[in-house]
Amino acid sequence: MSIAVTAVDFRPATKATYAAFIWAGVAMSSWATRIPQIRDALHLTPSQLGLVLLAIAAGSITSLVASGHMVARFGSRRTVATMAAVLAVALTGAASGYHLGVVPVVLSLYAFGFANGAWDVAMNVQGAVVEQGLGRSIMPRFHAGFSIGTVAGALIGAAMVAAHVPVTLHLTVTAVAVGLGTIYAVRRFVPDVAAEEQTPESGTGLGHTLRFWREPRTLLVGVFVLAFAFAEGTGIDWIGVAVIDGYDAPAAVGTLAFALFLAAMTTGRWFGPWLLDRYGRVPVVRALAVISLAGLLLFVFGPSTPVAFGGALLWGLGASLGFPVGMSAASDDPALAAPRVSVVASIGYCAFLGGPPLIGFLGDHVTVVRALAAVAVLLGVALLVAGAIRPLQPAPTTD
Repeated sequence: MSIAVTAVDFRPATKATYAAFIWAGVAMSSWATRIPQIRDALHLTPSQLGLVLLAIAAGSITSLVASGHMVARFGSRRTVATMAAVLAVALTGAASGYHLGVVPVVLSLYAFGFANGAWDVAMNVQGAVVEQGLGRSIMPRFHAGFSIGTVAGALIGAAMVAAHVPVTLHLTVTAVAVGLGTIYAVRRFVPDVAAEEQTPESGTGLGHTLRFWREPRTLLVGVFVLAFAFAEGTGIDWIGVAVIDGYDAPAAVGTLAFALFLAAMTTGRWFGPWLLDRYGRVPVVRALAVISLAGLLLFVFGPSTPVAFGGALLWGLGASLGFPVGMSAASDDPALAAPRVSVVASIGYCAFLGGPPLIGFLGDHVTVVRALAAVAVLLGVALLVAGAIRPLQPAPTTD
């Protein structure tokens, strides 16, 4: 099933989708670059920091369960615009709330995660519409846009840290830019499902969305995404802290390692569509899982900071395509993309829910850098279930 393209110009929507992904990346990495400073200001241990970061995942899970219903009812454009405004308010709250204690930060991060979860599903649904309309693999490049945003946010954050710019000023300005930039961009989104694609299964009720939790392929795709989300999210949350604490590096060096990880992910996502179209989803993601595993082991057990940087590069490169390819697999039938993406994203975000406290708990006992070895287990799971992401075959038709 494919979306008719005769009356739709997808070029403005393509640019708008890139913008939505880029701004989401800027917001996420801007927050991440300031985690070490906020941790120090609140005097948090690794396990306590893990529990604070858990608020983002908890908010995301709350919104993801119902996000398929939200997107199907209100459309991806309205959903992204609304969530961008909520996220901007939440980031501003975290930026100022840490002066008052842990509770304001946790509440703000919960709202941040809630907005991010629904935004994520909605922009992936729009990305699937554009991908189907263009007739080629472009979803990884949209996720490359997210990575470009994270790299930009990380580099700006590194400059802010090096220049001793206050956390509150840095993140508040970022929040305003993200909110206004996203709301302006998404005006050019196209409708999520063309009229001729509506089917008896294309419902909008919450019960309709929940029935997709019983589809075996959708659940396996969700497990696949969970594994790669754990590899990606753990890197985003902990690489900076691990380099600072595990390799006794300055804060700016830890932020640069984080930026390198994100740059490697961006590179993989930008050039990945060519590999996917030439060799297919399953062989490519399996090879990348092995590369990510090798980089992870270098980062965890490397003897020096330069080796850790090389490991971060391979780790990010290998983890680059798992999440976007999983979103494409969930969206193979565009008429049912919203509920399936909601299910897959909900499962995937469990990695963000369990990852921070798991790494924090292990970090208290074996150091943060050694705790990151837990990512290897999930990469092994990704190798085992990768067959689930093969493209759906079109249903047979009769005259």
